[in-house]
Amino acid sequence: MNDVYLPIHSWAEDERPREKMLQKGASVLSINELFAVLLRSGVNGESALELARRILTDNGNDLNELARRGVRELMNTYKGIGLAKATALVAAMELGRRRRPEKAAFTPSVHYSRDAYLYIRSFMEDLEHEEFWVIYLSHANHIKGCGCLSSGGMNSTVIDVRMLFRTALERKATNIIVAHNHPGGNLKPSEYDKVITRKIYQGGKLLDINLYDHIIVGGSSYYSFADEGSLTTLADK
Repeated sequence: MNDVYLPIHSWAEDERPREKMLQKGASVLSINELFAVLLRSGVNGESALELARRILTDNGNDLNELARRGVRELMNTYKGIGLAKATALVAAMELGRRRRPEKAAFTPSVHYSRDAYLYIRSFMEDLEHEEFWVIYLSHANHIKGCGCLSSGGMNSTVIDVRMLFRTALERKATNIIVAHNHPGGNLKPSEYDKVITRKIYQGGKLLDINLYDHIIVGGSSYYSFADEGSLTTLADK
């Protein structure tokens, strides 16, 4: 007997993702069901839930992998995924990416390189281009905020050190930690990484703003200039 396609609206109410979420809350829904709610409807004889399952399977059921896909790529890869569905998926991924650091914001201070890495990684771990971020800290290392200073290409980004310290002074930061990502996953600092680290360190000394660390994020790991002793070595050159 051949399988029969049944659209979601023909399912029992307690099995439909949207109704299930209303009755029991979003936390009980599977990832496939959550994506089905975002997609709202299926395509070409495929329910929204089946379409969601197929997209996630194509991406190894890895939300980080899916987050790397842009609107046009989703539209070109999946027949029936138009502008509305593609933008909804990309927007959901971006909202998730921006929300995660809020959990880290509850940590009152940063004392170790891993604290800084856990705070900053979700801003940049899904990116396919380099970005340079700054974490602004109080005298007691309480996080006063962070911001993206520069966004560049796949292999580099240009840093305006004057703008970095202007913002640090406006935020009344006593200490700073800078971070950038290597999309390819290679954690080895480039020569430019070393040069810009030295410039920031020395500039901070003149303004009485301490550079505590420079974190390079690559994949699910990181490199810390402070942990490797590179910060002091470069500063002395």
